Amino acid sequence: MSGPETPHDGAPRTLAWLCHPTTLLALVVLVVNDHVLKPALPGLVTGKLSDVAGLVLAPPLVAVLLTLVVPRMSARSAALVGLVSVGAGFAVVKSSGYAAELASSVWTVLAGASLVRADPTDLLAVPALGLAWWSWTRSRRRPVRQRTARLVRLLVVLPPAVLAVAATSAVHYPYAISTAFVDGHPAVSVGSGTDLTPWPTSATDGRWSVSDDLGATWQEADLDEQRRLSSQSAGQRQACVPADPRRCYRAVAGHLRVEQSDDGGTTWHVAWEVSDAQREDLARRSWSPGDVDRHFASRDLIVYPAGSGGHEVLVANGRDGFVHRWSDGGWRRVGFLGDAYLGARGAPPELGSGGPARRQLDLLLAVALALTLGSMVTVLAGHLAILRGRGPGWWGFTGGLSVLLSGTLLAVVWGRDDDTDTFMALLFIIVPMGFLAATALLVRPRYQGATPRWTRRTLSTFLLTVLLAGLPLIGWLYGTPARTRSAVTLALLAAIPGLWLAVRNARLVGAPRAYERRHPVRPPTVPDPSYPAGLPPR
Repeated sequence: MSGPETPHDGAPRTLAWLCHPTTLLALVVLVVNDHVLKPALPGLVTGKLSDVAGLVLAPPLVAVLLTLVVPRMSARSAALVGLVSVGAGFAVVKSSGYAAELASSVWTVLAGASLVRADPTDLLAVPALGLAWWSWTRSRRRPVRQRTARLVRLLVVLPPAVLAVAATSAVHYPYAISTAFVDGHPAVSVGSGTDLTPWPTSATDGRWSVSDDLGATWQEADLDEQRRLSSQSAGQRQACVPADPRRCYRAVAGHLRVEQSDDGGTTWHVAWEVSDAQREDLARRSWSPGDVDRHFASRDLIVYPAGSGGHEVLVANGRDGFVHRWSDGGWRRVGFLGDAYLGARGAPPELGSGGPARRQLDLLLAVALALTLGSMVTVLAGHLAILRGRGPGWWGFTGGLSVLLSGTLLAVVWGRDDDTDTFMALLFIIVPMGFLAATALLVRPRYQGATPRWTRRTLSTFLLTVLLAGLPLIGWLYGTPARTRSAVTLALLAAIPGLWLAVRNARLVGAPRAYERRHPVRPPTVPDPSYPAGLPPR
């Protein structure tokens, strides 16, 4: 069956372009290169291959989206806009550092942590637009006219194409791995983790830097120093001052904390720490934080004499960088020392400086939890209404199972080991699953005798539940309560009034009324007075 096609309907031809073998090959190359080849074989070839594949894939994708948003746009116009916009945007971003920084910010908001670099050599990939134009000239002769074929291509090809273009290759995050000494000089190992590869576990997973002036400046270790440092055992969790063995320090596992002893290790007290609540705030402002207790925690330390007398302490704190105790006794978080990956030197984020604008994914998590709780209340109300109307109970059990799966998946992704996957799960699985279940259990009771009044009250209960559950979550975004566990507990408790109202709303559905609606009673037949009683009418 062919669907109607006006002279200005460009979707059949742009969909044919998106599904052309050349475009599909570019899609496969982009996905495999970004997520397999680049992490395994970083270099010039894999770097340029993504640019070429992206320039072949992006124009037909833009053209399809344009014809879906503006149905009367002609296919040729959409194709020209796709080619020109992709080519011009690519050229500007790759030739301007300011444009690349702006693109990184925009892409981070849309698709998760992203890094777009200005690199004029990437302009060598621009001729790939010619390949995209060639595939357009071939595919436009065979438009996809069948409505079913269009729907299948939209569902099968469009989502992977959008995700492939929106997703970036692995983003590296700096990591303070270890501390050590080489020839009496302090040394630090700084590595990186990505959202696609394992985090570093030992000093050999990073790059060593050495200071010849007791920590004032740092230089990359030479080959001999790298070899000797890599052959050493793991860094020390506890060390004492060389000139005063009674003064010792130790890094506390599972916390951003350093303890001090003034009696050779017999008793200990906290010398420096970032509280667990502040540490959670740091993790919430970091993309793909992983296991917070593991990656935002003190790993090891070194103690060495200061040039002006006294002693200094340097502690490796994983994702939070290093903390330095100066000779005057003051502690300061100094970020990533030495030749850190991606130029990640400088001071770390200030404690307590978070907010909704900087906690990138938390707003979406809060909205998803509030909507899931509202869907739960709606499903319960619909289930009770169907039962009172003597309808099938499997509707409620199916809806309840959907909400349960949605809530379970939300609990799993809340840890955010990978923010990109979490973003996709929230947007395309968790929220839609709960919304569809709530919608089905809001509509189905109408067939069991539920009145418009029941529908209005159930919708009001849904909105009330979302509002009440959202209040502690909004406070959580602003830091009160500071702990996620407290905010989630308060949100769950806030759903109790909605559950109570859902049970009460079921009284608006009566079984007799539902039966009469399904089986209306016909009025009794009145005999015609013009015929004598007992004689059948002619």
